[in-house]
Amino acid sequence: MEKPDWLKVNINLNEFEKVSNLLKKLNLNVVCYHAACPNIGECFAKHTATFLILGNICTRNCAFCSIKKGDPLPPDPNEPKNVAQAVKELNIRHAVITSVTRDDLPDFGSTQFVKTIQEIRNIQPQTIIEVLIPDFNGSLTALKRIIEEKPEIINHNLETVPRLYSKIRPQANYKTSLGILKQVKRLNSNIFTKSGIMLGLGETEDEIISLMKDLRTVKCDILTIGQYLQPSKEQIEVIEYIKPSTFQKFKSMGESIGFLYVNSGPLVRSSFNAEDFSKKHI
Repeated sequence: MEKPDWLKVNINLNEFEKVSNLLKKLNLNVVCYHAACPNIGECFAKHTATFLILGNICTRNCAFCSIKKGDPLPPDPNEPKNVAQAVKELNIRHAVITSVTRDDLPDFGSTQFVKTIQEIRNIQPQTIIEVLIPDFNGSLTALKRIIEEKPEIINHNLETVPRLYSKIRPQANYKTSLGILKQVKRLNSNIFTKSGIMLGLGETEDEIISLMKDLRTVKCDILTIGQYLQPSKEQIEVIEYIKPSTFQKFKSMGESIGFLYVNSGPLVRSSFNAEDFSKKHI
């Protein structure tokens, strides 16, 4: 299926190389590379990136994701400091930290998130921190570690509607993911919560509306909606390319049911232009 014109992007190679070289120097991973994000050129041009901690190998096998699957290495003890150094050198005002899923670790990787938050605050205390976390296999203990550090935003993506979980996220659980967002608000209502979904996987409009209502039921503040793009032939195929006007319709719907902020568009990704929210609300 050929991509429509609204999904074609250009890359500023000069700025791309500057950020790429810094990340290589600090031995850092960014989800921008490993998830084949279409916005990598625009984000690097603005000197921002979504940092991928805990290595670049995931213990799960989601059908939409191009990150490597297998047996990961132990967490890099230098990684938190290196992320903080990159945040400082790029003068990032809103840092987004995510990770691969690490079901192999006793703490599911939560301690590395904590160390990274602490290092950023030590070296660049004015930076707003958003963490995009995995489900920690439903561990409330792991989640509490993150909440205790009080990042400004805790993000956990539902990714798709419940009916498609067995096909798209076979090792995840919709209710568990919703529960993470609910627990964040229960334990610290001052932390903004955020989630994101992809369209074009065969979901229906009614299912999307129902999902949005589920998120508002657990008091989720921020929603991102983007087009699923097949990263390679190894991932599940796109069922449908959604028109920009449809994304705008869902944005209006989301705002009408109470989300503080909805970023909805074909090229929107969970951390794309994340700073727009913090400029208005933090």
